[in-house]
Amino acid sequence: MQNILLVDGYNMIGAWKELRPLRDTNFEEARNRLLELMAEYKAAMGWRVIVVFDAYHVPGIEQNYIQNAVEIIYTRKSETADERIEKLTNELKGRKRQIYVATSDLTEQNVIFGNGALRKSARELEIEMQIIQEQISAEVKTTKVERPPSRIQLPREIEIEFEKWRRGLK
Repeated sequence: MQNILLVDGYNMIGAWKELRPLRDTNFEEARNRLLELMAEYKAAMGWRVIVVFDAYHVPGIEQNYIQNAVEIIYTRKSETADERIEKLTNELKGRKRQIYVATSDLTEQNVIFGNGALRKSARELEIEMQIIQEQISAEVKTTKVERPPSRIQLPREIEIEFEKWRRGLK
């Protein structure tokens, strides 16, 4: 079963505690931080992640690209993120796929339910992301503690001699 997460980008930025203040000072930084977090989510969960942004915040034509294995879509000028997410839920649904849509927009939630997708509210995804980050931090700490500084345990005076040799001091 392939799990796919469709994210209403600006909905998350407006709802998440970490991203809301960034949005008010540096909108692009808030967008980039969301994309970093979604890359962590993808790496931790193994899901396909697609983040959709409304085009009205970014002038120009429709854009689709991949950054850190996360698919990013900027809608056409006259298309909302909700409309694109609805289209994607229709296009991507299949027998071996489960689609989740991260949005707190109630109207959008009703439409995606009708298309067979499940919803994650902005708050649910934010909490899930915090848990993932805590797990990553715990794994990094464990790895640092468990890994010896050298593959071969040597007495300190021999390590010092080897280090001198390595530096060409002997």
